[in-house]
Amino acid sequence: MTQVVAAARRQAQEAYERLRRYFIVALQAGVAAGLSWYIANTLLHNPQPLFAPAAAVGTIAAAIGNRVRRTAELLGGVIVGVLVADLIIQVIGTGPVQTGLVVALAISAAVVFRGSGAVMVQAGSTAVLLGTVEPSAPDLAVPRTANALVGGGVAVVVALLLLPLNPVRVVHRAAGASLDIFAHQLTVTAEALAAGDAGQADAALQRLQSAEAERQQTTEIVAAAAEVASLSPWRWRRRSQLRRYQHAATHLELAFTNSRNMVRRVVALLDAREPVPADLPVAVETFGQALRLLHRDFLAGRTPEIARSHALRAAAAVQRARAEGLGFSGTIVASQLLIVAGELLQASGLTKAEADRMAGV
Repeated sequence: MTQVVAAARRQAQEAYERLRRYFIVALQAGVAAGLSWYIANTLLHNPQPLFAPAAAVGTIAAAIGNRVRRTAELLGGVIVGVLVADLIIQVIGTGPVQTGLVVALAISAAVVFRGSGAVMVQAGSTAVLLGTVEPSAPDLAVPRTANALVGGGVAVVVALLLLPLNPVRVVHRAAGASLDIFAHQLTVTAEALAAGDAGQADAALQRLQSAEAERQQTTEIVAAAAEVASLSPWRWRRRSQLRRYQHAATHLELAFTNSRNMVRRVVALLDAREPVPADLPVAVETFGQALRLLHRDFLAGRTPEIARSHALRAAAAVQRARAEGLGFSGTIVASQLLIVAGELLQASGLTKAEADRMAGV
């Protein structure tokens, strides 16, 4: 019963953190939908104005870190669909067979021009709309294009000017939660190593794998924060801080991947009952601490000296463990720990040569 309650509390906390993380996106989408509907329906009197708020919501929600590119793709797909549909319908008219042909040709044209999936979707949906209207119905090509422009444009204005997210706060909430999960599972792995508990290490591995989706969402949010810091005049003062974090994120991605592989190898080490020198779990735990400290130093605008020192302490512990003697899987664990320590040092601002030399890679 206690475990059930603890699991329920953990899920509730994770749900709350997701809500905090994405509430600004929901608010932006709501405002953008209302404004785009008002412009398309009341000011422009466009037929079928519903597409304008739909385009605005799609731009806000479907491309959190690439709103400008998403708007360009949206408009490009609509234009391709309009051109193909108008040309084909004038020649063969409308009907179910013609609609299927128009959609196939519109998507093919998008592919020829190297359009993304979003471009193909918009080209196809526009072709469907134009291919199914009655010949006597009003021409929807221009209104459809105008609605796409209204929806995408309003979405960009809302996201970058009216309600721009606070990039540092959003990164703190998103990346901080993701890093805490990761660092905690490294602590669990270190405890499993010290206790010789393969089941505990495997549980940590499963938790890391299940958290992968959350980490990918964090990557999207960091991209959105960087976009806002670059394009929103109200957030320009955050640009240098976000650029440092983006540089770090590249190396942290590699550190996360290698750490997960390292935990998998820890499970194999414990299953094989290989020797576990006392410094090996110390190295794993110290590296997890370095991850937490790096994130906090970046958000505080400090040079991550403390995080670097922890990464170096982890590398030194690995070298001591090697000297005591390791088995096959233990040797791989030690090598991966040195690699992730080097990635963290590079994330802190050191060059690869400096990081490799200091970590002893």
